[in-house]
Amino acid sequence: MKKVLILAAEGFEDSELIYPYYRMQEAGFGVSIAGIGEKTYKGKSGVQINCDGDIEDFNPKDFAALIIPGGWAPDKLRRSKTVLDFVKEVQKQDKIIAAICHGPQVLISAGVLKNRTLTCVAAIKDDVTNAGAKYLDKSVVVDRNLITSRYPADLPHFCREIVKALK
Repeated sequence: MKKVLILAAEGFEDSELIYPYYRMQEAGFGVSIAGIGEKTYKGKSGVQINCDGDIEDFNPKDFAALIIPGGWAPDKLRRSKTVLDFVKEVQKQDKIIAAICHGPQVLISAGVLKNRTLTCVAAIKDDVTNAGAKYLDKSVVVDRNLITSRYPADLPHFCREIVKALK
C-alpha cells in the first residue's frame, strides 16, 4: 500500500487538510499526519486533528507523497529545519509533493522551487516567483512530481491529480 504524509501545524486551513486526508484513504492509500511538536492542532475554522507523530518520527523513504495544506500552518512549518530537510529529501527522491494555498511557502523555504511551474494563493505569488518559479493562475498545476492548487475550491482538482500521480 502506498503511503501519504500530510503536514500539520496550528492554524491549518481545515478543508485543505481534511479533504485530502479522506480522499487519499478513499483511494486506498495509507495516510499519516505529522506535526511539529504538538499531538493536536486546531484549524483556522476550529477543526481539531490528532497527529500520528512528529515529523522527526517519519522517514521520507516510507512515503510516496507529501501533502502540505495551507492556512497559517505553512508559516510555522517553514521554520522547522526538520520539515525543510524532509521536503528536500522527498524532492531528492523525486516523490510527489502536493501543496495548496499557502503550502508553497514551505517549498520556498526548502529551496525546491527554482525553475518549477506552480500555482498558489495569489497572496504569495510574488514569493514563489522570487524563489525562481513560474506562477500560473490555474486550479491545479502539475510539474513533474510537484502538484499545486490555489485554495479550497480547487480541492477536487488537487486531489484528483494526487490520486492520478499515485496510481
